[in-house]
Amino acid sequence: MKHTIGVAGLAVMGENLVLNMASKGFSVAVYNRTYEKTERFLSGRAEGKEITGFQEIKDFVQSLESPRKILMMLKAGNPVDQFIEQLLPHLEKGDIVIDGGNSNYHDTIRRQNYLEEKGLRFIGTGVSGGEEGALKGPSIMPGGSLEAWPFIEPVFTAAAAKVEDGSSCCAWMGPGGAGHFVKMVHNGIEYGDMQLICEAYHFMKVILQMSPDEIHSVFVRWNEGELSSYLIEITADITAYLDTDGNPLVDKILDAAGQKGTGKWTVNAALDFGVPLSLISESVFGRCLSSFKDLRVAASEQIQGKVSAFEGNKEEILKDLGSALYGAKIISYTQGFGLLQAASEELGWDLNYADIARIWRGGCIIRSVFLDRIADAYTKDMKLANMLLDPYFNTTVTGAQASLRRVIVAAVMAGVPMPCHSAGINYLDGLRTAYLPANLLQAQRDYFGAHMYERIDKARGEWFHTNWTGTGGDTTSTAYSK
Repeated sequence: MKHTIGVAGLAVMGENLVLNMASKGFSVAVYNRTYEKTERFLSGRAEGKEITGFQEIKDFVQSLESPRKILMMLKAGNPVDQFIEQLLPHLEKGDIVIDGGNSNYHDTIRRQNYLEEKGLRFIGTGVSGGEEGALKGPSIMPGGSLEAWPFIEPVFTAAAAKVEDGSSCCAWMGPGGAGHFVKMVHNGIEYGDMQLICEAYHFMKVILQMSPDEIHSVFVRWNEGELSSYLIEITADITAYLDTDGNPLVDKILDAAGQKGTGKWTVNAALDFGVPLSLISESVFGRCLSSFKDLRVAASEQIQGKVSAFEGNKEEILKDLGSALYGAKIISYTQGFGLLQAASEELGWDLNYADIARIWRGGCIIRSVFLDRIADAYTKDMKLANMLLDPYFNTTVTGAQASLRRVIVAAVMAGVPMPCHSAGINYLDGLRTAYLPANLLQAQRDYFGAHMYERIDKARGEWFHTNWTGTGGDTTSTAYSK
């Protein structure tokens, strides 16, 4: 019997995806660099299921039905390239290689071109949902060789999460690195969501002096309304979890956050495409700052600041905090989808933003009821220039901005950092400001570098230079807009 699909890499995500696909009726061949791990899997969680393990790559490949479909669940970077080279001698024209790890989209584009030159097909697919999602149904974001999609679609669609209307949280993203780019932006948005929630938690804990039980109750209440999401849900669970001594476990966890790099990639991509990603960028830098624990402790003892205790109405500011969190969340997603749009336009991917929002509704880490609103916005207007121009988001953020301002003022006066909430209101104010001081910036650039400027009384695209000192001459540098 030939197997439907092969999976290489039996770490936590690989194992759980194999079990997921087998539970949907697909026969799965598995391979791992260390065969001992394969043996443990086969005699443990995989026992009695349509899962076969192989010690040699040649046997693993030959066990698959044609065209062969091989899903790599490997650490991003060189391990993926190395395994592809090991596969090549055993593959035939038309076979399909799939990278299901968190690879950089540039690598995915390169690998697709490389394999297509050899008559093979390549898919780079984002998979989100963590350990539980991989087992029960993740959000899956494939892109690459379109000719490969009909062969992969039945497996991915069945394995992906399902939402209430029965639809699968999997859709074709586009050519090249589109799938991995969408997953990268998903992770950037995830960074923003997490930091915003942490800032709200910090506000309650430090400024409002709320007990763990009180904070837990707020997150439970928020999860019943418009903020309902997986991350709010698990935050409610975390804030209620007690250590063996009966005290909150979260208070005993070191406040130094880690990261795997996809947030940084998202920020780099925003710089590459000239997209303002300020809120998500602040979430990445927030993790960086948290990692300097020893420095922060030393600075806390040496750098003094004048702060004021909160003296307002606690219930009113709590309502503001919920509204501010929702407004900032909308702004964060606005920036994320703005990055998707910029990349799609420049690289010719033709991304479907409504589909992206729909497949994020279930399985993935940022799943929430709020994503239905985004899907609706892009369904009504596929060319929506900015999410905040949609009537629902326009009205909601306009209504939330007073709460955002009050919360940020309270935090500033108390000396409590809220970088992502602050970045949110700054982006909103920048976006709604028809006249920004970039005219002075352009004059400065022309003064010291002869970079030229445009004039408001002339057509766009017509460039001018001024000899500001009288000694600079008329030679100009190259004008650029990003």
